[in-house]
Amino acid sequence: MEHVLSPSKRRIEQAVESRDEQLRCISMQIHANPELSFHEHQAQGWLVKPLEEAGFAVELGIAGLPTSFRATWEGAAGGPTIALLAEYDALPVIGHACGHNLIGTAAVGAALALRDAYPELPGKIIVLGTPAEEEGGGKIMMVEQGVFSDIDVAMMCHPQNKTMVLRGALACVDATFTFHGKQAHASSAPEKGISALDAMINAFVAINAIRQFVKEDVRIHGIITKGGDAPNVVPELCEAVFILRASTVEELAVVREKVYRAVRCAAEGVGASVDIAEGLIYAERNNNKALAQLFEQNLEELGIEVFAPPLKGGVGSSDIGNVSQVTAAIHPYIRLGDATTHTPEFAALAGSEAGMIEMNLAAKALAMTAYELCIDQDAFQRVRTEFTQWHLSRNGGNGHG
Repeated sequence: MEHVLSPSKRRIEQAVESRDEQLRCISMQIHANPELSFHEHQAQGWLVKPLEEAGFAVELGIAGLPTSFRATWEGAAGGPTIALLAEYDALPVIGHACGHNLIGTAAVGAALALRDAYPELPGKIIVLGTPAEEEGGGKIMMVEQGVFSDIDVAMMCHPQNKTMVLRGALACVDATFTFHGKQAHASSAPEKGISALDAMINAFVAINAIRQFVKEDVRIHGIITKGGDAPNVVPELCEAVFILRASTVEELAVVREKVYRAVRCAAEGVGASVDIAEGLIYAERNNNKALAQLFEQNLEELGIEVFAPPLKGGVGSSDIGNVSQVTAAIHPYIRLGDATTHTPEFAALAGSEAGMIEMNLAAKALAMTAYELCIDQDAFQRVRTEFTQWHLSRNGGNGHG
């Protein structure tokens, strides 16, 4: 069935189109200058500038994160508070292989389009610049600092190789294992040494032995970041970094306990010791179905076919999961070619004409969904009621709003 945009949504579409050249420029600047987590200074500036020029009240460095920002525009009184989440950090070596240059710019584009098209829109539109999604968990820190306590709805849109609105995500944590041994000459006096490398290798073997004794959705993957300094010196210090994933934070706790026990025993077995340092825990994603339905309808009205998410597997993790525990949130995807994320091929797509088209569509869908929430009280209440009921059933507490 062919969908036709209503006059009110056509107005939003035209507002995004009028900003398209500007948005392309921002996105390509970010793509050409990838910055790692917590170091996204240029991207922050490029995203904030048009919001300031449009009259948004901009705060930099919120929640103790220097490269974060909050840009607020308040229309007419009485409407909801909606946050459009911007990500803009890159990956080491392969740059914007997750398309964060598109995510951040689409959020800004949606907010600008709403301001341009409907300056008296009832509600408050906030663009939240959320650094360090790839490594560190900027949104987790922002949640802990209360940044989302007055947010009714949070949305973003991610490029992917398939358009989906209800794809889940796993809880996860990164863990750094630092093994300590004792140096010695590896040939003339090996009996005087304790190999931190052997301890680490044993840990990898022990972790592999665990894999058949965890649930099928568990993911455990790691790399060696330091394996010693010279082959004729018994390694005194070695290091590995792992990411542990499970369906929920509760299930993740079980996996953590098993893995950490195995790692400690692996070190003890050769007389070494190990320090375990954890990052922040990324929660599983609680997709708000009522909100996702609104977004899906808008995608379809834009002529985009939406597909069901995979029944099992095919999911990663994101710190928006922590946001979804405290307010109504979605993290939909729009197709961008056949490449998978976190590959050089996807990084190339994120800086291509196809990437610019995806960004444009994401901005339109975000803006149209935010518009509906502001003008349709029934739709907004469905979203908030679903979240409140979920929160009560899960926590026995009160959802805000």
